Amino acid sequence: MSRKVVRASKFRHVFGQGVKADQCYDDIRISQMTWDSNFCSVNPKFVAMIVDASGGGAFLVLPLNKTGRIDMSQPTVCGHTGPVLDIEFCPHNDNIIASGSEDCSVMIWEIPEGGLVTPLNDPVVKLEGHSKRVGILSWHPTAHNVLMSAGCDNVVILWNVACGEAMVRIDSVHPDLIYSACWNRDGSQILTSCKDKTIRVLDPRKGTVIAEKEKTHEGSRPVKAVFVSDGKILSTGFSRMSERQVALWDPKSFGEPLTLQELDTSSGVLLPFFDPDTGIVYLCGKGDSSIRYFEVTDEAPYVHYLSMYSSKESQKGMGYMPKRGLEVNKCEIARFYKLHERKCEPIVMTVPRKVNTLLKNDYNSKHEVHALQKEVKTLKETVEELTKRVSELESKN
Repeated sequence: MSRKVVRASKFRHVFGQGVKADQCYDDIRISQMTWDSNFCSVNPKFVAMIVDASGGGAFLVLPLNKTGRIDMSQPTVCGHTGPVLDIEFCPHNDNIIASGSEDCSVMIWEIPEGGLVTPLNDPVVKLEGHSKRVGILSWHPTAHNVLMSAGCDNVVILWNVACGEAMVRIDSVHPDLIYSACWNRDGSQILTSCKDKTIRVLDPRKGTVIAEKEKTHEGSRPVKAVFVSDGKILSTGFSRMSERQVALWDPKSFGEPLTLQELDTSSGVLLPFFDPDTGIVYLCGKGDSSIRYFEVTDEAPYVHYLSMYSSKESQKGMGYMPKRGLEVNKCEIARFYKLHERKCEPIVMTVPRKVNTLLKNDYNSKHEVHALQKEVKTLKETVEELTKRVSELESKN
């Protein structure tokens, strides 16, 4: 008889939970733009969301504790002349946020302590260099004032935000639309995915290709890719039959994927979020009502399905809180900010405490001891009763 062995993992029981209604941000008109970015950015101070705006582009920045119903007159950041497509807070300064727009520009904003009291129209810096709309932004993880932007002109630009100038312009690598662009952990490499179905690892200083893999996913829908542990790459995309896939690659030998798994036939693009501390990757599909999460390890099949958080309403976007904004004393390992049609709902990912099991075990053992003591007492009484009867019978004889 064969027994199925369950793979040992500290994160097998991670579970997601939406917060109570009064801890959500309500009555917000989330942008109706069809663009595959997160539409939301968060840090330990603020949450920012791209919202609908007439005659230009705008996004809302709220202090994290300003939950509940948001007033219609809440001031926005509204300096763009076209819809905003992507926003990202600076990892080195919680008051700085970048925005990319259909108006071909990138703007850097400084949010005052405590949030906005009047609309913010004037950016600290305006970065101009793209000839088409700018849909992807990513701050350098370790160097101050370095921002990467990718536009629909198939160009990646690395900006020195301090002086408002382009330092590196990568304009001859991508023959088509760029679907995703991100840094590795120390910022020594850039990873891009493109409409030509190729993912590329780039040298940000030289703007040259270090490694590339063609036809990572056969389908024609957008591919997203992120660096995971040990320089490996996780990509999400679609098969030729339009099934959603997740794959893991080793750029040192880009031939075959280490693993390629088919998930379902939904049409939403999967946005991957990787947590290097736990090795967990969260896949949030645009238009889905669930977040799947997997553990990435060194043993086959490398990407192990853990569980799925499901809710009734679909997500229009997703913000991902940096580690320093989590309540680790409550065993929180990740927090997402899910955008609904008219609100933003925080979702908390928690690892159950081992201590709970210990307490339970402790309670169980105490319970067992108590039951045994009771049994021993009953047996003693029975023995005494029998001894008494034996002696009575002996005296009669």
